[in-house]
Amino acid sequence: MTNAIEAHEVSKRYRTGARAPSSLREAITARLAWRTPADPTREVWPLRDVTFEVATGEVLGVIGRNGAGKSTLLKVLSRITEPTSGVTRTRGRVASLLEVGTGFHPELTGRENVYLNGAILGLHRREITERLDAIVEFSGVGRYIDTPIKRYSSGMNLRLAFAVAAHVEPDVLIVDEVLAVGDAEFQRKCLAGMGAVGADGRTVVLVSHDLDAVSRLCPRSLWVDGGRLRMDGRTEDVVDAYMRSTRQGPTVGEDVEDPQGRVVLHAVRTADHAGQETTALRRDRPFRIEVELSLRERVPGLDIALYLLNQRGVRVFDEVWSDTVPERAEGPGRLAASVTVPPLLNVGDYAVGVWVGQGFEEILSVDAAAAFSLEGSAKGRPDRVVELLVPWQCRTVTGASPTEPAPSSASGKGPGSNGQDAGAEERGPAGSAADGGPVGLWGGPIG
Repeated sequence: MTNAIEAHEVSKRYRTGARAPSSLREAITARLAWRTPADPTREVWPLRDVTFEVATGEVLGVIGRNGAGKSTLLKVLSRITEPTSGVTRTRGRVASLLEVGTGFHPELTGRENVYLNGAILGLHRREITERLDAIVEFSGVGRYIDTPIKRYSSGMNLRLAFAVAAHVEPDVLIVDEVLAVGDAEFQRKCLAGMGAVGADGRTVVLVSHDLDAVSRLCPRSLWVDGGRLRMDGRTEDVVDAYMRSTRQGPTVGEDVEDPQGRVVLHAVRTADHAGQETTALRRDRPFRIEVELSLRERVPGLDIALYLLNQRGVRVFDEVWSDTVPERAEGPGRLAASVTVPPLLNVGDYAVGVWVGQGFEEILSVDAAAAFSLEGSAKGRPDRVVELLVPWQCRTVTGASPTEPAPSSASGKGPGSNGQDAGAEERGPAGSAADGGPVGLWGGPIG
């Protein structure tokens, strides 16, 4: 299979304080300055010796922290800027969406900008006209398509720009984090559009901080860190490694002190259902999280929060001491507070965060004070966050044909005194409240 994108030892250098010359004199002076030895302290390398290949039809994700070099890499691939060293090759028509409004003229209308942008991407006027209705419908700005772009909001600009990029049928579609500008509905539409582009056998390169979106769309991802390619592989493995790196910080047993010296966090521990301290826990059993700290002086209104972050950085659990304990210790002294987490979370790795405050004022906060893993079976649903095991009810509806919908009323009450049909039979799990058995969490049966 041929490669749509090839990058070999690509590096990009910028000089701080440099600007484009505005006159012939400045241009000659700048040219002579480049011949003199460069000052290393004024050089910035957003990219350093990056090498990878993307096969035709592959959907590739690029992740990393802010300032890691992701956007610079996409600009090099889009040929917006040339690499300082190294070689990049792209095959076919390339459509890139790197910044809101890129390629649009503010004085032209939306319709005129569609034709302008399509022409820049290599389409004939007839081809643009054939796609115009689909572009306008996808963007959702049909009412304003003949209004100058300068009166569009940033979200409307993004909608129209992405609609053009997705409908010109590029061989390579390059998308940066600009999707964060759109609302939730449009983001879903964009992600579906990129998925359709990839399903049609065209190449997609997506930069995003939405790790869930990257995991859904991209079988393979790159992790860029400090301008270098830190990892290239399966998206699941790359995202896990990236998330582990973001959790680096104080570990269990290291003291963390607030700037005023009032509170010292000593340890955050996890223990299984039997009370044994461990970081490998069973998914189907409750477990305990304990935080140990010292108060060097009295802290009126002391409060503690414990929260859990999953592998995608989603806060799946956040409990505050004051929600259930009105009268709390205020110090001085050493204390240990703990919570018991029911078996609701899915399998995977988690980070424990701790917040200590006084009312709504933060005293101390650690995002990754401890880490643990829940082991067991995901039951074929690895993407879900929690498993609630809510009870199901089933009733037989009498007097309705299998091909006809069951009768209903606006109030939801039937002829029966309990609000159901007279001939309906209420069925629930064994041991539920319907047959007198004990009821557990969320109304479900115990056991």
